[in-house]
Amino acid sequence: MSDNALHDSFFALHHGLPRQGPGSDATTRRLLALSGRLPERPRVLDLGCGPGRSALLLAAEAGAEVTAVDTHEPFLAELREAAAARGLDGAIRTVNADMRALPFPDGSFDLVWAESSVFVLGFDRALAAWRRLLAPGGTLVLTECVWTTEEPGPAARAFWEEHYALRTVAGNAAAAVAAGYHVLGIVPQPESDWDEYYVPLAAHADAADTTVPGMAEAVAGARAEIALRRGHGSDYGYAGFVLRAADPRWRTRPETGADAAEIRRVVATAFGSGAASSGTEAELVDALRRDDAWLPGLSYVAEAPDGTVAAHALITRCLVDGVPAAALAPVSVAPAHQRTGAGQAVVRAVLDAARLRGESLVLVLGHPEYYPRFGFVRASEYGIKPGFEVPDEAMMALVLDASAPVPRGTLVYPAPFGV
Repeated sequence: MSDNALHDSFFALHHGLPRQGPGSDATTRRLLALSGRLPERPRVLDLGCGPGRSALLLAAEAGAEVTAVDTHEPFLAELREAAAARGLDGAIRTVNADMRALPFPDGSFDLVWAESSVFVLGFDRALAAWRRLLAPGGTLVLTECVWTTEEPGPAARAFWEEHYALRTVAGNAAAAVAAGYHVLGIVPQPESDWDEYYVPLAAHADAADTTVPGMAEAVAGARAEIALRRGHGSDYGYAGFVLRAADPRWRTRPETGADAAEIRRVVATAFGSGAASSGTEAELVDALRRDDAWLPGLSYVAEAPDGTVAAHALITRCLVDGVPAAALAPVSVAPAHQRTGAGQAVVRAVLDAARLRGESLVLVLGHPEYYPRFGFVRASEYGIKPGFEVPDEAMMALVLDASAPVPRGTLVYPAPFGV
């Protein structure tokens, strides 16, 4: 049997499937929502689009101009037909191209999207290769197979070691941060996303003509993969990663012992020179350093081009109904660097650090028009409230680990906050 026969049978088996990997419209919408504010007509690159389920949704619901890329022309033909049937043919352009050699100029897209296709390059290579395609402030969305346990069983490990190296969600998040991205959100995909792929695939396998050269092998491969999922699905899963390239203007890092005086100056001036609160906020940071609530590595600075501290953000331990959580406060930007992106850079950096440390929930009391850009929503949506009176919209929460239960109840800040 030739490799071409197996190749042709594999694609014949997959023709007509709504998806070429685990996914759902609901997951696509969740990933889109985490991508943040987009231009009115965003330029979207859908890589490994297959028959184009995501491309169609992005064009219809985000008003996007979608460039859909795949190497398999019959999939692109399916997408063009579906787009025309929905009146979206003017919004979707198909390109037959290899994801490893994309023919697009740097900065061409507001959103680069790859559901169930990043394995063609591998997660790390994709992060490096596709970053150049993002316009300033652009977002990269990937879904990837991941270990869901630190100790996967031998059957799952043997299968994936033969086919594709997996990491945990935390491992991929760390790789993304190391590659110069901020993590805007992570979506663990539900079991139903696998059903949307495997149930139709199993039906195709049952109906396939295995006398066709290569088809018996293609069917056997599909059934082995489905059987592995049924027997060992608790060991691995799919997850979506929503990433944004870090602002190159600002170097962010954990504070060092030499930064304390400069951080104090930034905090004091950020809250108004001579204002009564300015000294209070600066003293708060010093007091938190001495408190048990201090979390090493979660006091971050953004450096100005001259190496001075332009902005500072701090996360310390708090409690929600006795359950450990994390509190973001204070966030301070030196007056000379306000409205320049320094504050956003340092907040995103410290949230990344909290995520990689294993924190699952961050609370902030702050401006309701500022913090939602980082994904914060009203804490009351999770049944969390502070033990003092504040406007409901000002007390906000950000879930960093959607697989962990979110505690409900009263938020208690560390003692130095005095509330």
